[in-house]
Amino acid sequence: MHAFTAYYERTRQVTNNFVAVIPPDKLNWAYMPGKFSLGDLVRHIAAIERHVFAEVVLGNKPTYTGCGEALASGYENTVAYFNEMHSQSMHIFNSLSDADMQRNIKSLDGKEVEIGNFLRALVLHEIHHRGAMSVYLNLLGVQTPTILGFNEKQVIALSQQ
Repeated sequence: MHAFTAYYERTRQVTNNFVAVIPPDKLNWAYMPGKFSLGDLVRHIAAIERHVFAEVVLGNKPTYTGCGEALASGYENTVAYFNEMHSQSMHIFNSLSDADMQRNIKSLDGKEVEIGNFLRALVLHEIHHRGAMSVYLNLLGVQTPTILGFNEKQVIALSQQ
């Protein structure tokens, strides 16, 4: 496994921790009408990973059609969809060699970009939406997982030792 997939799997593990604390009865909750729900965020991360990033890396056009409940309804099905799209994507990403990571492809805007740089945008995309998940969960009063294993108070205490 090359450096990207190892890094991305660590990124996904943090996201998995956030998905795991979503209250199943709040999956369809959004902070206002017309905005992504928590379930939409989970499905969006999964669908963009598989139907945009993995397809473009393969040299195909993106096949993203949205992130609504038509993809998966209910907490268990949404998590299963999330995991299945990731599994399919990782199969594709793991098939890339280090040389492939330096190969140019056309990104969504038609510009030439190295696959490695394009896939770094996948990580940024996931982190961006995980941040939104964090805000949503905080609005619901749900304790969110730490990113680096410490909360702010613990970091302050460690800094003062």
